Amino acid sequence: MATTEKKPAKGGGQPQQAKGGKGKGGDKKGTEFKQGPHAGAELPAPPPRLKGYYEKTVRARLREQFGLENLHEIPTVEKIVVNCGVGEAIKNPKVLETVVQELAIITGQRPVRSKAKKSIANFGLREGQEIGAAVTLRGARMWEFMDRFITIAIPRIRDFRGVNTRSFDGRGNYSLGIKEQMIFPEINYDMVEQIHGMDITFVTTTNRDDMALALLRELGMPFRGDDKPIIVQS
Repeated sequence: MATTEKKPAKGGGQPQQAKGGKGKGGDKKGTEFKQGPHAGAELPAPPPRLKGYYEKTVRARLREQFGLENLHEIPTVEKIVVNCGVGEAIKNPKVLETVVQELAIITGQRPVRSKAKKSIANFGLREGQEIGAAVTLRGARMWEFMDRFITIAIPRIRDFRGVNTRSFDGRGNYSLGIKEQMIFPEINYDMVEQIHGMDITFVTTTNRDDMALALLRELGMPFRGDDKPIIVQS
């Protein structure tokens, strides 16, 4: 019987050298790894934790506390406005650039620059000159910012004893001032050029201050005089 000869494999039957092995001169080259897509890249973003707590727990408590029959009467947070005035931007416009970048990092949204409505000669201010920045948060970004502000940023305030309960405007909106942007963990200490504060306004859907106070207290806002802060559980 005639024997069939096996043809050698392509390349002389020698195993091919894997990428990243020894190259010319015996030098080792690092193996290149290509990162594939994230496992949850196609999945929708998870809902905000604080919003889920409001829908499952806070709404029922407010409805029972105030005896509300209509579900649309239950108050909620409509929007959050973060405003930062920069008076030094009159002489040094670069300061405003830094404030805009820091607000974008803190809120996750691009700020809108505020312009002067009229000229003031004593301050060297001209009409239309940029003197501040503001951000209006709604939806998921609003809930995420509020959650981070209450649970992480406020406890980092030096000598904190609770926020004032008299900062309501009579229409169900609450405002407070922050002296330092350093309380937000997103800000890098080494990159800060100047300390500045900001004003934060929580706009609710109710016109009553007592309802707005109960709403913010149930969401975890540590008001002055409360025995124990409310801890929002996920």
